[in-house]
Amino acid sequence: MSTAILTGQPVPGSPLEGDLRSLGFDVRVASDAADAETLLAAVPAGQRVAVVDTRFVGHVHALRLALTDPRFAASAVPGAVTAKPEARQELTRALRASAAAHGGVATLDALPDDIAAAMESGAAVVHRPDLGTLVATVPTDPQTRNEARQAVAAVDDEAVRLRSAVKARDGFFTTYCISPYSRYLARWCARRGLTPNQVTTASLITALIAAGCAATGTRGGFVAAGALLLLSFVLDCTDGQLARYSLQYSTLGAWLDATFDRAKEYAYYAGLALGAARGGDDVWALALGAMVLQTCRHVVDFSFNEANADSATAGGNTSPTAALSDRLDSVGWTVWLRRMIVLPIGERWAMIAVLTAVTTPRVTLVVLLIGCALAACYTTAGRVLRSVTRKAARTDRAARALADLADGGSLARSFAALRSPRPLPAPVIAFVGGAVVVAVAAFTSYGSSWVVVGAVIYVALSGLALARPLKGPLDWLAPPFFRAAEYGTILVLAAKADVNGALPAAFGLVSAVAYHHYDTVYRIKGGTGAPPRWLVGAIGGQEGRTLVVALAAALLPATDFTVALTALAVAVALVVLVESIRFWVTAHKRGAPAVHDEGEPA
Repeated sequence: MSTAILTGQPVPGSPLEGDLRSLGFDVRVASDAADAETLLAAVPAGQRVAVVDTRFVGHVHALRLALTDPRFAASAVPGAVTAKPEARQELTRALRASAAAHGGVATLDALPDDIAAAMESGAAVVHRPDLGTLVATVPTDPQTRNEARQAVAAVDDEAVRLRSAVKARDGFFTTYCISPYSRYLARWCARRGLTPNQVTTASLITALIAAGCAATGTRGGFVAAGALLLLSFVLDCTDGQLARYSLQYSTLGAWLDATFDRAKEYAYYAGLALGAARGGDDVWALALGAMVLQTCRHVVDFSFNEANADSATAGGNTSPTAALSDRLDSVGWTVWLRRMIVLPIGERWAMIAVLTAVTTPRVTLVVLLIGCALAACYTTAGRVLRSVTRKAARTDRAARALADLADGGSLARSFAALRSPRPLPAPVIAFVGGAVVVAVAAFTSYGSSWVVVGAVIYVALSGLALARPLKGPLDWLAPPFFRAAEYGTILVLAAKADVNGALPAAFGLVSAVAYHHYDTVYRIKGGTGAPPRWLVGAIGGQEGRTLVVALAAALLPATDFTVALTALAVAVALVVLVESIRFWVTAHKRGAPAVHDEGEPA
């Protein structure tokens, strides 16, 4: 339990103690400044502690935002300051600094505000939440207290809390078709003690049932699949809104939410392919192509964002393209149009659900591929324009993140260690290498040794692309090109094998590798660092796996190639899943920083 220390003269009729207890605080009252320091020292080191002025007047949700948000080590609003265990030392130092500023004796008057100011003047970063219309103040006389109470009564605390539960930047479909009622579902879950992770799991189970319905291949199954997919998306929105409503943020929760989103969508693709097969139509290549395209889109998003994450501290992006985008954001209808064009998860899942119910899996996947391809062209073109005109320098941290996203293994590192001059920019080299291996696989017959030659060239060019830090304006394109090359090679060779089971086995292998790549992204975004090098080496790195698949296609009969793909998929999945689950569970137990994505959905 957290502890709140009240300072100052008690105010008759104040609901403050009850409000704090409703937020989970054990309330203690300090009789003087020395007693406040004594009470602070008595709080167990592993607990959050808050110091609150007894004169505080404000909304309960203002206190909730200031005193219970797990994402911040220290937070404050007027009249209240809190510190998690990692910031307790700074709070204690600030209390003593406040005493020193008053001639060696700390006074209870405005003590929380003095502590917050002293913490900010030191090494601590004190978060101050944006309260909007919420009230948080410390009246100094009866008249201002009465005015503050009237201001509190004029604003519906619960309505503000419900509005703030909705993601700040969301797609059109989510904003107008889901969030108007899913926020109330989130509140219903909160009042019954459900956690965001439980809702996330329910969303996953619902989507898997939807995939199973699609796999039946019947019209009734397709209709049920579409309806369940939409229900899964409602729950997917609800888990994040529940986290914001109740401030139940966690690193593990953010990882589960992001990982399950990908698992749900790609499992549904597989369900469509299975359902089509029951009707005599083979659409596994389309399903795998949709997964490859969507994964590459995500890598483009992640790479661009990581490459430019430090722009604010490195001079900012002052490109004309960025300025034009900002101007367009000031025109309401253009904002929604641009968000719909990129086909975010809400619009995409709604389209998939409707098409599943009224058409065939083939039509659904073809339309999905066309829509995602157009969206990819639009977003990538805009980001290329921003990058070539940006003036901010790429930081070392961004270059390391791009190198981690590239997923180069020991073979690529061996060629990179040669430190040979790079004749062309890294993304050009990566593109050429990928184009070579995919083109050779596509334009030669199955079993041709030329595909191995193409893979060897790709390995060498992968290392050459990574021989220097990825600090060029377009170097963020290198990881997406590597993803397209590896996944594309697997897809083409499996299609060339032209035997039952080859494309489903390739789907499984790409799924396992894609999980590893998404896991890398979420670790970087969460500030926990990329996966260990031994893990990347154990699963071969992107160039090593491409070479292994090429060798298997050249040396094995088509039926044995299917077995090899299946075995490789199982091996990769086991290694990355065991290490990933161990890492995230351990990080959660150790209290890794809580994160939550407020950006536009992918």
